[in-house]
Amino acid sequence: MDTVALAAALRLAMGRIVRRLRQAHAVGDVTLSGVSVLARLARTGPDSPGSLAELERVRPQAMASTLAGLEQRGLVSRTPDTADGRRAIVSVTEEGRTMLEQRRSESVSRLAHALDEFTPQEQQALYDALPLLDRLAERL
Repeated sequence: MDTVALAAALRLAMGRIVRRLRQAHAVGDVTLSGVSVLARLARTGPDSPGSLAELERVRPQAMASTLAGLEQRGLVSRTPDTADGRRAIVSVTEEGRTMLEQRRSESVSRLAHALDEFTPQEQQALYDALPLLDRLAERL
């Protein structure tokens, strides 16, 4: 099998799915990078802006901008680091958790509606591919 052709086809298919899901969200909604940071904080707990930038693979300046927008909307809060008062720790707020859940629900609903049009065998094939896609995501 030609792995370059497979990689190109996967990139195209995944890109189309992500674009379609993004199109469903309102203009002025939280950016994809903002949602990614919120989801990380909700999943792994409070963290420093520098660590978040490293984990999200963005420059510290980009993370500062993302966090400022999230903080302005009340989706994250900052507190001084008890170990180093010069450093801040960022946490997701209850409002941030609520927004994440609503956004996930909308995306999952759209995906479920689209999957309803697939045969049970096609749905099973997609389900069986999930561990491979997760493993691929971990290696990127």
